[in-house]
Amino acid sequence: MNTKKIHARTRAQESSNAIERMYITMRHLFNRGFYKPMGISGETLRESLLLLRPEIYGSIGEEKAELEGLLYVVDRLPYGIEECTFINLTSDEGYTNSHFKAIIPPKRRRNCFRIDDEQMNIEITRGRSEIYDILTHLTFMFVESHKISKRVLVDEQGTTTRDWIKLERAVLSNEELTQEAREIAITHTANILGRTFNELTQMYSAFALPNQPERLLHLVYWLGKLAIEEVVNNNRRTVTFSPVLRERLGHHIHGEIWANTIKDALIKNGLIERPIHVISANMHSVMNSLFAPQALKSLASKKNMFEVYEALSQKENQELRNKVTKEALQRGMIYIPDTSGTNIDVQIFDTAQIDFSKTDLEEVKKLDDSEKPVIFVMDYAFGEQAYETIDELLKPLKIDGKQILLNVDSISIMGKAGILEGGKGDIMIPSAHIFEGTADNYPLENELSKSDFDGHGIAVYEGSMITVLGTSLQNKEILKFFFNSTWNVIGLEMEGAHYQKAIQAASKVRGSINPNVKVRYAYYASDNPLETGSTLASGGLGTSGVKPTYLITRKILQQIFS
Repeated sequence: MNTKKIHARTRAQESSNAIERMYITMRHLFNRGFYKPMGISGETLRESLLLLRPEIYGSIGEEKAELEGLLYVVDRLPYGIEECTFINLTSDEGYTNSHFKAIIPPKRRRNCFRIDDEQMNIEITRGRSEIYDILTHLTFMFVESHKISKRVLVDEQGTTTRDWIKLERAVLSNEELTQEAREIAITHTANILGRTFNELTQMYSAFALPNQPERLLHLVYWLGKLAIEEVVNNNRRTVTFSPVLRERLGHHIHGEIWANTIKDALIKNGLIERPIHVISANMHSVMNSLFAPQALKSLASKKNMFEVYEALSQKENQELRNKVTKEALQRGMIYIPDTSGTNIDVQIFDTAQIDFSKTDLEEVKKLDDSEKPVIFVMDYAFGEQAYETIDELLKPLKIDGKQILLNVDSISIMGKAGILEGGKGDIMIPSAHIFEGTADNYPLENELSKSDFDGHGIAVYEGSMITVLGTSLQNKEILKFFFNSTWNVIGLEMEGAHYQKAIQAASKVRGSINPNVKVRYAYYASDNPLETGSTLASGGLGTSGVKPTYLITRKILQQIFS
């Protein structure tokens, strides 16, 4: 009896294969040193991205332009990159000491430098994940630019449609656009993008900048203009990787400088032998949880603490934030802004200087000053950078030829993640991290559990979490496979497996820290990529992220102090 099964490839398998091809191709192009995204060398990347059709890039596979995806991408790339034919990815090579002014994208902290009219340099100091992130965003942007050129080019000689001529006139005009002129330009742009006038009008203000209110028109024009030059004159945009970047990548250069700066600060302040609790989080929730009740006493008497935290998270309340920071600096907080290139700032809290009767934390254990914990808060790492920074931090240090191991009691990771069941603002508690594209898995004994968050009106999910190569590569078919399979995946993020790999290596293999170090992982949902209209490109959390952020922070602190 023939039991051979005829197996057709599912969309999930095709998508998984596309991610693997992109991953391998990007590494190959990096080793090669340069490539042309819309040429033969960039073909595999383009084809894989179009096959994958990630949720974040919306209608990339359709003829009409993708507006939300474009907004997501330009917020993470340097201002003016759409005008550049040459994009050069470099290491930290000294441009900060030059006349070039650093351009920092609003949603990604990285130094970029406009060298001349044609060239943009982007500094890579956060490892391979940053390269994957930039290359996928550039591929999306260039694919979108060729949609524009297809709609406006009439013949091979470069003759363009009336819509394009009118858009060009509006963009190149030195005069400020009136409401009437703006709406005429939007009408022509809507035809070029295959979108409605209403869709463009609604998105217009989201693209606008204080110094460039007509930015959407500017973006469409320059993306289209360079795509037209590629088609008509074969003047192709080029991405290059500097020799120094190719030589340095993977050597933990920035991570080592970062870790040594922190260890020097611990020695200088006499904290090196005290119990250390590492927390990877944002730069406000731990500080606010410890010091806001005292610094904002009058506000806290009128509102509950979560309303105080909500007020602190609002842009216009800089004065409130300054009061909390001032209180923290007077009560033992050491702030170390990053100078290593990792873009990871650090706060160190000497809890011997904190009066816990003035906080609203419960059950704080009484200890001698020498046993009082030191809380070390590091800002979010990016992808593979999580391994580099924690691996370097947990290494022993040498003082006068003597090796000293750090007294690390616990490591807590709090972050944002995509959720597969539930919605924005819900909480996920991982029991294991799984590497995407492999069967590599890191089970862990999580000190946090679902029951820790009972009674707060927030849904909590426990299970495995998948660590992805980049949020910009996710599509529904792969996520549905993980969600419905025995992997029991509840969410996706970019750093968990990298953190756990470094922690396990230091505690179980290298013996650099206590083998029974406590670990805590908790994430709050920034989006649900399985729900249409709820991807990262659909906008931020707003105030819905405040409550889960502070619930997780307080639970971590309570476990440390009790």
